[in-house]
Amino acid sequence: MIGLFVHWAYAPHTVDGVVGKSNPLLLASNFSGTWPGLVALLNTAASLESVGRAASRIWTDADDWTADRSFMDRLAEWCETGRIEENCSELHDHCTIPDAAETLAHRVLDGIHARRVLALMLGDTSMGMINGYFGPRVLAPLGFSEHKVDQAWLLERVGLVDDRRVEDAFRFVTDRGVTFHWGEPDAEDFTEAATREQLRGYLAVLDLAREFQADCIGWQYQLGLLKLLPPSDFAEGLLNSHARPEGDGHPLITATEADQGNLVPMELMKRLLEAKGLPGAVMFHDVRWGAEHDGRFLWVLLNSGSCSAFAFNLDVDSLAGVHSYRQPSGYFPVPGGTFAGVSQPGKITWSRAWLDRQGQPVLDVGRGESVALPEQVRESWWRGTTRQWPFMAADLGCSKETIMAHYMSNHVAVAYGDIFAELIALGRAMGFRVRILARDHLS
Repeated sequence: MIGLFVHWAYAPHTVDGVVGKSNPLLLASNFSGTWPGLVALLNTAASLESVGRAASRIWTDADDWTADRSFMDRLAEWCETGRIEENCSELHDHCTIPDAAETLAHRVLDGIHARRVLALMLGDTSMGMINGYFGPRVLAPLGFSEHKVDQAWLLERVGLVDDRRVEDAFRFVTDRGVTFHWGEPDAEDFTEAATREQLRGYLAVLDLAREFQADCIGWQYQLGLLKLLPPSDFAEGLLNSHARPEGDGHPLITATEADQGNLVPMELMKRLLEAKGLPGAVMFHDVRWGAEHDGRFLWVLLNSGSCSAFAFNLDVDSLAGVHSYRQPSGYFPVPGGTFAGVSQPGKITWSRAWLDRQGQPVLDVGRGESVALPEQVRESWWRGTTRQWPFMAADLGCSKETIMAHYMSNHVAVAYGDIFAELIALGRAMGFRVRILARDHLS
């Protein structure tokens, strides 16, 4: 059986027809920054894994797939054997953890044991993903709880936000340096009024988080409210930023698409960063595309919501570098802006949580580098994906093939700073099986 689809792949649709079967299954993808491409391949493969369905993967960037020798060899292997043997040399289960990292990790874990992490979930399950929803049976042993609030609440709650708070929030974001691209070609309906309504949504969600004393937020983002409210992207970016209206100087970790597979590591990473004396910003991204530059393979990471302003300026007091473009009307008929910018260069730690075929939680951990590209290269790559969304060019510290063959999501959590050892130690202490993705052998 070959999994074939020619549109964006919502896993609840694509997985249902093959779950419970044991015949060989192949997922084939164009390696492209446009849809569905590799994003759909990674999401579908991860969703299948979480329901215990084995599948092989192949991909190519060739216009004529038959001209790609590697692709055709892998296809022949699957046709002959029903599976593809993947190179696992960059997957590691063990590494040496310094005593200081163990100590800090256990200090963070003590805080979780003292007060469980409460995730406020706006919407039921993750948008378009089976692999992004864990539920209480998985979350509870990890020290997390969830409280679900139907997104329909927002229709009432936005009406309760006082106009004066909206104006104060509007002054805050303009004073702190956001650049708004109102009324540009193909975005004539994106106005100051649209931004104010997005800020009203931000304040309504902030009120909900305060009401339930939530530590972090999963926001379903699209489903159900597509034609009723403006997009949540700008609000999600603000919540993940240190500098935000009515804020406390810390990010309120928010995972778009209600993706708990990113929400859990994002919250853990924030706590480790702050315990280490570093800014607690964590970025939510799609693994969208990638290419060679100067002999190095770099991934293009971008997602319309949940990227922190810290990525664009490395300044906890500023929103400089944030650009808000109209979210493309093909995604959102109601006008509203994104939270975009160019990510600064620097060392990064990245992670993702997922469920294996037995339903056990796994924490992927890696480290790498956000890389500055020449403007012409960056613009070419950016415009080949979605130009209105935040951009990061990242070396994830392992090969393209390892991510494409083994990674269990189309999403990734990224933080500036080295919390690699601390995150591994914390994950193990919490009960995750930790999987390290790295080029080099780790002792």
